[in-house]
Amino acid sequence: MKRKKEMKMAKDFYTAVEERRSIYVISKDHAVSNERIQEVVEFAVKHTPTSFNSQSGRVVVLFNQHHDKFWDLTKETLREIVPAEDFGPTEQKMEMFKAGSGTVLFFEDEEAVRALQEQFPTYSDKFPEYSLQSSGMLQFIVWTALEQEGLGATLQHYQPLIDEKVRNEWNIPASWKLHAQMPFGQPVAPAGDKEFQPLSERMKVFK
Repeated sequence: MKRKKEMKMAKDFYTAVEERRSIYVISKDHAVSNERIQEVVEFAVKHTPTSFNSQSGRVVVLFNQHHDKFWDLTKETLREIVPAEDFGPTEQKMEMFKAGSGTVLFFEDEEAVRALQEQFPTYSDKFPEYSLQSSGMLQFIVWTALEQEGLGATLQHYQPLIDEKVRNEWNIPASWKLHAQMPFGQPVAPAGDKEFQPLSERMKVFK
């Protein structure tokens, strides 16, 4: 039986995992189409595992003026709480993210989580934790897939400060809770050096 391949990846899995890093200096100038990026994110949303097959992950992908508007909105939100004399570095960081070509917003649908809590009351207190685990997997898969396509990205967390403004601007359902934001674009500068703790301190194997 011939297996249908939904996507063709540019790098092998291990290389993409190893090379996925936080790339902060990005630009809008890259050869990957918006349609291809949409396809990559759709693939991740469809195939990321979820507890009890809840499929609670939700994403919003912002391109072009929507991407720019998101980081302008975030900057102005932060301006309201960061002292003016200290705002320079924050503004520079917002402009750095805005220099990219798009942003993925990661949400979890709390209605889906509540439905599981009602259906399986024995595990009620665990489902929010399971939801976070699934969200983390979705974020990692999208990040790694963007790396496979030659794009750089970082994972940011400006919620809950921006939640209401994001919900109003893009008509986000009230049950979608924002968990992370991922600006991406063409890498302009590489990630810095990374040190690794000894695996002997982080892993145990029993044979």
